Amino acid sequence: MKPTVSREETQRKMDIQAAAAGTHRPNQTYTLADRFEEYAATHPDKTFLIYNDQKISYGELNRQANLIANAGRDTGLTKGDVAALMIENRPEFISTYVGLSKLGVTVALINTHARDSALAHALQTTNSKILYVGSECLEQIASIPYLTKQLTSYCIPDNEKQTELPTNINNLNNLLEGVSDSNPPTELRYGLTAADDLFYVFTSGTTGLPKAAHMSHMRWLNTGESNAAILQATKEDVFYCFLPLYHGAAGMSLVSAAVAVGASILLRRRFSASQFWPEVRKHRVTICQYIGEICRYLITRPEQPDDADNSLKKIIGAGLTPKVWIEFQTRFGIEQVFEGWGATEANCGIMNLDNKVGSCGRIPFKDRSIVRLIRYDSDSDSHIKDMQGHCVECDTNEVGELICMILDIPDSGAGRFEGYTNPEATEKKILRNVFTDGDAWFRSGDLLRRDKDDYYYFVDRVGDTFRWKSENVSTQEVANALSDYPGLDSINIYGVSIPEQEGRAGMAALVFTDSVAFDPIEFYRFCSERLPRYAIPLFIRVSQQAEITTTFKLRKVDLQKQGYAPELVNDPLFVSDEQLQQYTPLTPDALKRLNIRPFSGNK
Repeated sequence: MKPTVSREETQRKMDIQAAAAGTHRPNQTYTLADRFEEYAATHPDKTFLIYNDQKISYGELNRQANLIANAGRDTGLTKGDVAALMIENRPEFISTYVGLSKLGVTVALINTHARDSALAHALQTTNSKILYVGSECLEQIASIPYLTKQLTSYCIPDNEKQTELPTNINNLNNLLEGVSDSNPPTELRYGLTAADDLFYVFTSGTTGLPKAAHMSHMRWLNTGESNAAILQATKEDVFYCFLPLYHGAAGMSLVSAAVAVGASILLRRRFSASQFWPEVRKHRVTICQYIGEICRYLITRPEQPDDADNSLKKIIGAGLTPKVWIEFQTRFGIEQVFEGWGATEANCGIMNLDNKVGSCGRIPFKDRSIVRLIRYDSDSDSHIKDMQGHCVECDTNEVGELICMILDIPDSGAGRFEGYTNPEATEKKILRNVFTDGDAWFRSGDLLRRDKDDYYYFVDRVGDTFRWKSENVSTQEVANALSDYPGLDSINIYGVSIPEQEGRAGMAALVFTDSVAFDPIEFYRFCSERLPRYAIPLFIRVSQQAEITTTFKLRKVDLQKQGYAPELVNDPLFVSDEQLQQYTPLTPDALKRLNIRPFSGNK
């Protein structure tokens, strides 16, 4: 059966995307700061943000950013410094980082759920000089008092939630009083180029604590140009942003695309299934960035006669299952779905430009791409090699790890791997001597397959980190947070698949000392206090002894295969019950009540 779109037509669209993605060069001095100042001068009254029915123009956003820049200058911030930003989705998030970019300051985007050692790690690994924190995140900051005493911190008040400030944190509004809202001198960022860091964005990768990935001004700008081109976006479009801005998806892909064409953004603090369509209709939203779970939430709501009567025409994102894809697109009248594969730190990405259900992209002519799939053995966590010691490309419909050739072209950003702040972490993401001696490739950590028409399909993630509720969950981080639970002898965290749900849900295999029994209420309370909601294990398995490999490592693969199926697991099983605030015994009735499908094997 022939594909509905020819290879040549797919390549034509890809060429448009590639040309847009090469708009900005590493050595240019035009940066994000210049982009906003330019739009503020040419379209000062054009609506940029819509937030709680308040409209903020490009000109007003730029003035707010200037206050941050000029006040930051007064506190001693200069080009090359790093300032951390920890705030939920609200206009101050964007105005703060735009303002700091005017000084040539790199902004470390901190996960608003981070606390304790994970938060301390984020601030220390980036060498942040100043912390800008939303008052809604002060509780998390309070978990590391020893560090915040040493770090100059400014609180960005939240008008929706009045909070008393700790004595060691300054009110940013006091600092902004009497400060000029004019553009600061461009000389303050003299020498800054588009190849320099705009952000540090944290990504869990496949192992360990989150790593800070470099994100340059060039990458931010080119991502926007590329996405705007494939979406055929114009200044008349309204983008809907409800995913966290500290993620690369919303913070880079969505905002940069809107800014590339001077469009507007409907900004929401967090996603609401009940308010999604009313807000789309009210504000005439035309483009939305999604994750598969969001679309699944929306199709589980009762059908309405006017479901397809809305302004939303294009959606872009990742994680749609074929079933959800078809139902969502049909029911709500979506013209095109742009499902893609990418990663915050990746030096490449692929995008489904043909509306091919289930696919995350196509590479019609391999010789025009730097993407390859190589054979990977999950049991040994290694790549299969040929007789010459080189990696082997996957055949059609064979699952393998996606890799991207690393390029270093002097006047181009194509194929560049910007890496992490930690050189060792950067090197671990590079595969060398893959097909020829001396070559270098970015290792994605993701498993995909391609069909006979060269459409690619996401299969799974390599390693311990799994994705759940749009967040990457580090098994090590979860285990570390729960390891000191009284009487706990061993804890093994892994992800298991749930039918018709994106990603994997957390499962914990627990082993207690002989004198301690599992307390489902107390352990639920303990998890809730130590972890953000998305990282709390959904399933518990209480074992008599830990499953270990011959090298004395905790075994995960076999446990993942057994999942939460009572017929495969001899140990007691429990499932998280938010309504009862406890772990309840896992039974068919319990799963049905919690709307969880029975286990059918890991995808």
